[in-house]
Amino acid sequence: MMRVSVRHTLRTAALACALGAVALAAPARAQEAPVPPKQNWSFNGPFGAFDMASVQRGFAVYQNVCSNCHSMNLLHYRDLAGIGLTPEQIKAVAASFTVPLGLDDQGQPIEGPALPSSQFRAPFPNEKAARAAMGGALPPDLSLIFNAREYHGDYIYALLTGYADPPADMKMQAGMHYNKYFPGHQIAMPQPLHGGDVSFPGNAPNTLDAEAHDVVNFLAWASNPEMTTRKQIGVRVVLFLALMTGLTYAVKRQIWSDAH
Repeated sequence: MMRVSVRHTLRTAALACALGAVALAAPARAQEAPVPPKQNWSFNGPFGAFDMASVQRGFAVYQNVCSNCHSMNLLHYRDLAGIGLTPEQIKAVAASFTVPLGLDDQGQPIEGPALPSSQFRAPFPNEKAARAAMGGALPPDLSLIFNAREYHGDYIYALLTGYADPPADMKMQAGMHYNKYFPGHQIAMPQPLHGGDVSFPGNAPNTLDAEAHDVVNFLAWASNPEMTTRKQIGVRVVLFLALMTGLTYAVKRQIWSDAH
């Protein structure tokens, strides 16, 4: 009788654990965001390379929109030579920002126009100031955001273009915005791009999709400025190894021809 009771208790406990696991998993699944649609990026694949015209437009989007809230502390203005800006253009871009320039002879902090060697200007002096200005939310640094997010460019593009009105049965928290691709679908960042935020030279399109595409290209370059060179070296190494394999096989056949 005792044995039956123990078995019944164990079965009941196991069932309760299973039901509890299902109940806990349900909210977790509800928090998951859908997989972002795949986009066609010029830098994908072993022979891919950056579309530098798009990267430059993406920098303009960052400079005019994203930099109001997001820092890129790992970049310096001189790095913009990598996207094709001339030294004069880099100096002009840097000089348009005021940054800390150290201390004067009395030990007081001084500010002035940024130099090509200056870090990208941060929108806030520190984390506390950023949280105070953004209602408690901390805008992430974008220097490596492309590499840091799953699905990389596809996710960032989907996030920037995924703002919409929330479903009628969804209760939104105060100060939050609905986004189809953000985990939990509630994001503190208001929609940053609307289309027409930046005017590009040559009448390049500045729709929401185009601006999002361009800024993703810029963020991809910022996270991987050596990508094109790395791929070129990789292709040369593979070709060299293929050549050496062929030569080695030919030498082997020549050496062992008498043995056969």
